Amino acid sequence: MSTLEIRDLHVSVATEDGAKEILKGVDLTVKSGETHAIMGPNGSGKSTLAYSIAGHPKYEVTSGSVSLDGVDVLDMTVDERARAGLFLAMQYPVEIPGVSVANFLRAAKTALDGEAPALRTWVKDVNGALDRMTLDKTFAQRSVNEGFSGGEKKRHEIAQLELLNPKFAVLDETDSGLDIDALRIVSEGVNRFSGQGDRGVLLITHYTRILRYIKPDYVHVFVNGKVAEVGGPALAEELEANGYDKYTKAAV
Repeated sequence: MSTLEIRDLHVSVATEDGAKEILKGVDLTVKSGETHAIMGPNGSGKSTLAYSIAGHPKYEVTSGSVSLDGVDVLDMTVDERARAGLFLAMQYPVEIPGVSVANFLRAAKTALDGEAPALRTWVKDVNGALDRMTLDKTFAQRSVNEGFSGGEKKRHEIAQLELLNPKFAVLDETDSGLDIDALRIVSEGVNRFSGQGDRGVLLITHYTRILRYIKPDYVHVFVNGKVAEVGGPALAEELEANGYDKYTKAAV
């Protein structure tokens, strides 16, 4: 059993007018086998939380803690966080011209495990993961995210998730820009990952449509850099019906 624990997390980001506080005391715990959905209006701090967990240098943690199995994550470099078992699927995956998907995936796996995977079994694993994401085998020879459609980028992220198999996956608006078919394929990939029973998911989304495929154990409403409410799947349906007005007005 693993635990990702966030306690009283405050995070600022540099702006032209100086540092601006985005997260204002976030408390959240994700355990193995749990899926947590984070919902909230634009600018509420959802993506800031994701990037702070992953170690993006743009975001400065001013106080609070993030720990994985009792070990301080904030003292780790980005690669150390990945080796410890954290994975971030980005809302806007970046292009890496000249680096093939195949080489990128093998390099990532080697960095995590400390040794290169056996080539014969690895090629089979990669082809299988791509096929489950309905990506052709030739996809592995393309440069990472270069010329990819929005759906291809997101499906590639979930193929990475399957192959690297971290303890916890932080998925930042993985449903953004997906059509119905791609949404279903991506959701099935996330469900395969969480279905192992000992993996945790922190799913950031604006909409309930992905939650029709991925059933959360907990739903957290983010408003003004804080968790305004926590509930079960029914809370997401309430948000779909009534929006965030109740929470945004209370936060003023």
